[in-house]
Amino acid sequence: MTERLSDVFARNQRRALLVAAVGTVATAIGALIDQQQFLHSWLHAFLFWLAFPLGSLALVQLHHLTGGAWGMPIRRLLEGATRTVPIMAILFVPIALRLPVLYEWARPDAVAADPVLLHKQPYLNEPFFLARAALYFAVWIGVAAVQERLARRQDMLGGASLAHRMRKVAGPGIGLYALATTFASFDWAMSLEPHWFSTLYGVVFIIGQGVATLAFAVVAAHWLARREPFARWVGPGHFHDLGKLLFAFVLLWAYVNFSQFLIVWSGNLAEETPWYLARTRGGWGVVAVFLIAFHFVLPFAVLLSRAAKRHPRTLVTVAFMLIAMRWVDLWWWIAPAFSPGRLHVSWMDLAATASIGGLWFAYFVQQMKGRPLISLQDAHLEHALEAHGKAAP
Repeated sequence: MTERLSDVFARNQRRALLVAAVGTVATAIGALIDQQQFLHSWLHAFLFWLAFPLGSLALVQLHHLTGGAWGMPIRRLLEGATRTVPIMAILFVPIALRLPVLYEWARPDAVAADPVLLHKQPYLNEPFFLARAALYFAVWIGVAAVQERLARRQDMLGGASLAHRMRKVAGPGIGLYALATTFASFDWAMSLEPHWFSTLYGVVFIIGQGVATLAFAVVAAHWLARREPFARWVGPGHFHDLGKLLFAFVLLWAYVNFSQFLIVWSGNLAEETPWYLARTRGGWGVVAVFLIAFHFVLPFAVLLSRAAKRHPRTLVTVAFMLIAMRWVDLWWWIAPAFSPGRLHVSWMDLAATASIGGLWFAYFVQQMKGRPLISLQDAHLEHALEAHGKAAP
């Protein structure tokens, strides 16, 4: 007898909650032992998991703007992920409560002794930082809520007019996402080293979210494609489309990262080069080479093949690798701010990742329960299915 999809969801939700419980107990113990390391690890894990709801928000808007069959098998998955932003707001609380432990600019003695921090104090101060964080979450939740309301109406009514309206809303929506996410990356990650700055930082952050989210969507779509009724709607052609888009995002990730490095290297300014020096010495250079090899070179080589993009298992293997590399990439961004020139690995990095990840995934599965996995009233559904040899329901 075929297991019902609702039972599969429930079982995986229980597993996620178990992982969350173990991770939370471990991080609580870690917080008692070393509060500073706990907050370092929590910030890293928080930014890693935040990529999935925010990247989903951007990809849904992108699909509404551009159309195409690629979005059909993953749109409902992405919409489910966007509804998890509120839980990420709650998980931001430990960071908000202990800003001076993480950020040099939040320590009055450090600010008083540093002219650069004094100059940036009107922007980098605790009340304004927290107000901006509240605004970012309000923007993300608001855009997701508008998108959710239109999606529900489409499920009930259908028609081309709603698709047109969703496209009109997507333009401002993706603009608001980009602005909020760029400034959030400045506040939450770049300001860990307040003497350093990069105008490309927000772009690199956003592209990294896109890679991780698309990779997650590929994994989830493949998992669902082995089960009914999702299997009757998704075929190799859809995975080929997703593989091409993932290939494009991998290239874009490499391009923006190299562009930032090239600008800093060619400028050779004393206020810019220390950021890269801290990430290429004391063992961090090995991590940088690891990222180049497994976040770009190997995925690029595999995804060049048309056969690899049409083979779901190969594509899923690459997707898993890219998700893992996003974790390493953020670790390479954040950890050297606390241990420059000295490679430092803590068990709390994994514990915090398990704690936040288990809670996020359990909430994500909850959002998927009882929801249609395909937008059956989408005016473009029939074309998207027939383009890859699938019959319309």
